[in-house]
Order: sequence, then C-alpha cells, then structure tokens
Amino acid sequence: MFSDLSRLPPPVDGRQSPHATAVQRGVGRLLRTRGFAMVTELPLANGRRADVVGLGGGGEIWIVEIKSSIDDFRVDLKWPDYRISCDRLFFATHAAVPLDIFPADAGLILADAYGAELMREAPEHKLAGATRRAMLLRFAQAAAHRLHGLIDPDADGLLL
Repeated sequence: MFSDLSRLPPPVDGRQSPHATAVQRGVGRLLRTRGFAMVTELPLANGRRADVVGLGGGGEIWIVEIKSSIDDFRVDLKWPDYRISCDRLFFATHAAVPLDIFPADAGLILADAYGAELMREAPEHKLAGATRRAMLLRFAQAAAHRLHGLIDPDADGLLL
C-alpha cells in the first residue's frame, strides 16, 4: 500500500491554531535533522499531554511545548510538569511572539512551517531508568497505534 511508511504525514487533530501547526512542522524538521523521531500530542503518565516528544538515537527524550502567542504562554501553568518526563524541555514559537517571555531554564526554538532554529539549548536533566523505559514504551505504542490507524482506520473501535 505505502512504499515508504516513514513518509506518512502526522495525524491532524484540529485543535492547533495555524501558527501552532506551522511551528509543529518546523520543529519536526529540526528534530529530524538532529536524528530524532517525533510523536505529537503524546499523553504522559501524569495526565498531561506533550505537544511534541522527540526520541534520539541514543534514547534521549526531548519534550517541546509549542506556544503560539503571549496569552498561550501566560495561561499555561502546566508546562513545569513536563520536566519529569524528558531529558530536555524546550519551548517552540514563531517570529511574532517575543522570545524574552520564555524562561531561561528551558530551551528555545524559533520555527515556521519550513524549518526551525535552536535559539537556546535546554539544560539536561537525565531521566531515571524506569521513567525512561516507561516513556520509550509510551512513545513506541503511540507511534505504532497511529501507524496502524492509517492502515486500518476502523481499528480504534477495537480498543479495550
């Protein structure tokens, strides 16, 4: 059916603004150039949902929180909860959002629909082994279920 499944587009859930969708695409391109695979809208063990989770070749896990406006950043009080699920935490935004609103203790990515630039590296805080394993399983299952959903759109009705 598909000659190269790695080229399938990510699922679109319709909740993101056009700016957030463009930033997400640019972030994906940046992660890809750095050797990361990506899953969007990944539910975490603490009940939060990460905008983008990147998985590096050595098992490193990055979470990228997309902010499409000043208000989007100011009303979001849950982003500190993401730190316990990643090795590095980043914010990503577009050129119309002032970069100085983002905390210095997180990485910063400036993106549009065509690419992204790492403006500030995120500090590393290595995950505990059990947490890393749980995140890897969560990432793998989400990616596999989404791929299966593309091949068999009716499969979601089979969930327990």
